[in-house]
Amino acid sequence: MIPAAPIKSPSVPAGRLRVMVVDDSTVMRAMLARVVGEDPSSMEVVAQAVNGQAAVERARKGDIDVIVLDIEMPVMDGLTALPLLLAIVPRPVVIMASTLTTRNADISLKALAAGAKDYVPKPSSVTPGGGLQDFKRELLEKIRTLGNRYRRAVRPQQDPASKAGVPPLKLRPPSMARPGAVAIGSSTGGPTALMHVLKAIAAPAPVPIFITQHMPPTFTRMLAENLQRETKHVCAEAIEGEVVSAGRVYLAPGDYHMCVELSGGKSVIRLNQNERENFCRPSVDPMLRSLVPIYTRGLLVAILTGMGQDGLIGCEKVVANGGTVFAQDEESSVVWGMPGAVAKAGVCASIAPLQKLGPEIARLVGR
Repeated sequence: MIPAAPIKSPSVPAGRLRVMVVDDSTVMRAMLARVVGEDPSSMEVVAQAVNGQAAVERARKGDIDVIVLDIEMPVMDGLTALPLLLAIVPRPVVIMASTLTTRNADISLKALAAGAKDYVPKPSSVTPGGGLQDFKRELLEKIRTLGNRYRRAVRPQQDPASKAGVPPLKLRPPSMARPGAVAIGSSTGGPTALMHVLKAIAAPAPVPIFITQHMPPTFTRMLAENLQRETKHVCAEAIEGEVVSAGRVYLAPGDYHMCVELSGGKSVIRLNQNERENFCRPSVDPMLRSLVPIYTRGLLVAILTGMGQDGLIGCEKVVANGGTVFAQDEESSVVWGMPGAVAKAGVCASIAPLQKLGPEIARLVGR
C-alpha cells in the first residue's frame, strides 16, 4: 500500500469527493492522481493502492467516496475485489479502469452487472489524437457526477420529500401510429438498463431496434454478444451497408455514428466517423436525425440512464414529426442526465422506472 494523503474526518458531510486510485502500475497511479488533482475544488486523491486486497483494507476506514479500480492486478484483481468493496458501509462508488482488450471489455461488463457504476478505458501509447484529453474529461466528469449522486452528503438532498414544490414534468400524447422502429439511447448504467428493456420485448421483435450506447470499440462488440445471449434477440454491431430488417437489434459500433438511409426503397445502415456530438462517437442525436424521415410518426424512442444530454435535440425532432419519446425515471437511473434532459424538455409521452419501461415499449410494438 502506498501511503495515503492526509485524510479528512469521515464525519464531515460536505467538501471535496475523496478518491482512491487502485492500480498495480506506478505510472498509471501517478497519472490518475494527477488527473484527479486537476479539479481540486471538487475532488482529491486521499489514498492509493497497488492491488484489490490493499484497496479493500484501506476502504474499510469508511472515508472513501469514489474508487477508480484497475482490473488486472496481482494478489487480488479488480473483479474479485469489487463485491468486497461494495459490501463496505458506507458503500463507495466504484469506477472500473481497463485497457481496450476483449478480455477486459468482458470483465468490465461483468463488473457493471455486479454493481460498479461505470468504467473508463485507459489511454495508451497508441491512443489517437486527443485521446488523453478525452480520458481526462471523461474520468473527471464520471467521478464528479457519480460521486456527488451517491455520496452520503448528497443522499438527504435526493430524498423525495426534498423535492416538494417542484412542478410536475409535462407529458405529451404518444403517437397513435403503430411503431415501425424502436431507437434507444443510453450511456452510464446503460448495459444493465438495455438488458432489462430488451428482455421485456418478446424476441424476435416485429420491428428493427436501433441502439446507441456510449462505449468504445471492443466494448460494443462484447455488449452486443451479451445482449444476444441474455435476451435472445439477434443483436450485433451494425455493419456498413447492411439492409435493415425487423427482428434485428443494431448496436452502434464504438467510435462510429450509426445512421440509416433509404437506398433503392430499402433502409440501409450507414456508419461514419464524423465529428463527435455531445463529446460522443457514437452519439444518439445523429442516429435519431437519420431515423426521423424514414419512420416519422412510427418512430418510438427510449432514452435511458446516462450523463449529459445526448439525444435531446434528436428527440425534439422525433416529436416534431409525430413520433413518441419515452424516458427512464430519475429513481431507477444511475445518472439522470440524458433521460432528465428530455423529460424536462416536455417531449416525453412517458417517464417510467426501468421495470415498467420495457413492458410499455413491448405493448406499443405489439399492439
